[in-house]
Amino acid sequence: MTDLTRVDEYLHAAPLSGATGEQIGPFTLFRTTTIWPYYVRPVPGGSVVEQGDVERVRERCAELELPLSFEWVVETCPSLGPAAAAAGLSVVEYPLLVLERADFKPVDTAARVEILPAELELLRQARAVASVGFGTPGTDIGEAGAAERDAYEVSDESAHALLERAKAGVAVTAAAFGDDGMLASGVHQPVGTASEIVGVATLPSARRQGLGAAVTSCLVEHAFANGVELVLLSAQNDAVAAVYERVGFHRIGHAGAAE
Repeated sequence: MTDLTRVDEYLHAAPLSGATGEQIGPFTLFRTTTIWPYYVRPVPGGSVVEQGDVERVRERCAELELPLSFEWVVETCPSLGPAAAAAGLSVVEYPLLVLERADFKPVDTAARVEILPAELELLRQARAVASVGFGTPGTDIGEAGAAERDAYEVSDESAHALLERAKAGVAVTAAAFGDDGMLASGVHQPVGTASEIVGVATLPSARRQGLGAAVTSCLVEHAFANGVELVLLSAQNDAVAAVYERVGFHRIGHAGAAE
């Protein structure tokens, strides 16, 4: 089985920790059972996708009052991007990277970096760090920092949902700490022998210190120590992909998204 196939199968299984799957032609619509919306994916190894297939999903999402959103591996379903664009959706592609144990390059840092226990307030703060970080995209140093993190409101509903996922073992969070408290955070989501790293973010004021790479390294170590054999992720852009390549990730293709 190729890495692309393994990644595609993982990405199709991962949403089932928080959603149920409904088949619509060559797609699976993941209907959330949590507070967060999911998306539609082409069935791995499925047929060529046409504009009409996308339109049928649009109709079903309208019936269910769900947002229309697709995610896929471009190389395993190259027909979806053109079909989605023909249906009037906005299509983007991101670098898709993987890491196997033999290629792992642990990152050393002076900061304290650790896996967080399943504690409500720590997970709430990690989500605040991520939200502030993603509020200023890219890798450039910015002004937002600890004050913005502490002012960011994570709802009780969101925090408790994060706690339940942590307790269930379907989401593992790591964070980096400095003099101003939590500065960076990220998550890995294991399913069988694969896991995806998501949501790695650093407060803009704390960037360019290697904290994102250090959090990623911590998550990878935890994944490999707990039965995972392949770690994957999609990067926002080439500059962000370069951060992950420091840890040993290499590019195998592209993650597609349309909405």
